[in-house]
Amino acid sequence: MLDLPLPTPQPRNETTLHYAPGSPERAELKAELLRLSGECPDVPHVIGGEHVHEGEAFDVVSPHAFRKVVARAHAGGRGMAERAIAAAKKAAPAWAAMPLEERARIFLRAADLLAGPYRQTLNAATMLGQSKTAYQAEIDAACELVDFLRFNAHYATRLLEQPSSSPGMLNSLELRPLEGFVLAVTPFNFTAIAGNLPASCALMGNVVVWKPAETQALAAYHTMAIFEAAGLPKGVINVVHGEGQPVGDACLASPDLAGVHFTGSTRVFQSILRGVGEKIASYKSYPRVVGETGGKDFVLAHPSADVDALAVALVRGAFEFSGQKCSAASRAYVPRSLWPGLRERLVAHVRALRIGDPADFRTFMGAVIDARAYARLAGWRERLAADASCTMITNEGWSNADGYFAGPTIVEVSRPDHPLLAEELFGPILGVYVYDDAKLEEVLTTIDETSPYALTGALFSQDRAFVGHATRRLRQAAGNFYINDKPTGAVVGQQPFGGARGSGTNDKAGSALNLLRWVSPRTVKETFVPARSVGYPSMTEA
Repeated sequence: MLDLPLPTPQPRNETTLHYAPGSPERAELKAELLRLSGECPDVPHVIGGEHVHEGEAFDVVSPHAFRKVVARAHAGGRGMAERAIAAAKKAAPAWAAMPLEERARIFLRAADLLAGPYRQTLNAATMLGQSKTAYQAEIDAACELVDFLRFNAHYATRLLEQPSSSPGMLNSLELRPLEGFVLAVTPFNFTAIAGNLPASCALMGNVVVWKPAETQALAAYHTMAIFEAAGLPKGVINVVHGEGQPVGDACLASPDLAGVHFTGSTRVFQSILRGVGEKIASYKSYPRVVGETGGKDFVLAHPSADVDALAVALVRGAFEFSGQKCSAASRAYVPRSLWPGLRERLVAHVRALRIGDPADFRTFMGAVIDARAYARLAGWRERLAADASCTMITNEGWSNADGYFAGPTIVEVSRPDHPLLAEELFGPILGVYVYDDAKLEEVLTTIDETSPYALTGALFSQDRAFVGHATRRLRQAAGNFYINDKPTGAVVGQQPFGGARGSGTNDKAGSALNLLRWVSPRTVKETFVPARSVGYPSMTEA
């Protein structure tokens, strides 16, 4: 039987709550933060629907108060991954046989559960475990994941368009899941992405082994609880915690690997691609590999740019969530005519930012994720401060006494080929190159050629002709391009997200393009009146 379009209306983006003083959502979130702060759950692996507490325990801490343990999880390793693969394969036939409409209803229910009773739980878990502010958690953990779940169900129906049929036959297209299991590897920085990667594959009928980041284990735990509460059958999504390499090695060694859905570092993704390539002859089918990786995202200011808007976009784009977004503004190109006024505004904005515990709703920036991230960023800060080609514009707020606080740092560089403008730092350090107003064409080339990444970019200009020209010149430099806005904050259903070059496979999360990667279509032709003779009319004599 063919799947039919879902009887659901066009989805709308979930309304973002603002947590203003006196609002009910503010009181609810504060209460949930207090409740979760008093708990320390033993986070299980989920194998075939069973909660398994095996493997060496590790602590999940609050980055802004690293002595506070908010959860304990277990390193599953290769053995747990193999059990997850077996559980996924066992669940695969029944899940694949379930009509798309029924699978979609599970995830639509999960969306409503998250939008309602689970909203503040997932927001609070994201704040405690990942040091996101209330507003950043709201747009990530709540709104974006709700949007992914709802829009994916809608987009899946677009893939059901049937082929034409000639008289005497009926042609149909069946959206089969991939044959085997999908490995979903998810990052610490976005709860929505962590939930979407396994859910989007499962929606299309696939079974999944989900490996969340260790530092995101608390929010992953509550995300999986939402899927279970929505009625997801046992074994469809199996969760294995701990270090990524042994889990990945087990999955890549399995002949049943059908795909990898990945968000994380470029280096790790390249190692996965290399591993799949080395074992390509051992798989039952060619695995689909989808990855969203790093970025070195640019902001180009034209001499006609609105300086006030540009300053706000740079501060928000570079420093929200401490710059730990693959889309974060990390290199800016500013004309000399605008730099004095822009610099003054940037310094004023940065000095007004509050850095600290996200439970204080006045906080703009929490901490970076862990000690390793802090040490890496602090090393960059020290090198830049000692570099004669650099001028430190802002450089305060750094401390690792109680939390991993990397302050908002702006560095002017005198060389367009400086490593600060090429290498991904994944933290709150913004490089600024000031160019001569007459050298716009050279700057366009520099932006396009300096970094190996091509994820997001932004242009600020009031000159319509230049907007068109720069958009064409930078066509391959960013998969998501913003005009007079910061290069972060893609919204599901509005700006499908992804980049190319070193930034990934550009399969556009939050669109039908991504879902298409997780099906293996089958065409079925049924002939009603089959031929009964071998010859054709052309073969007869005149």
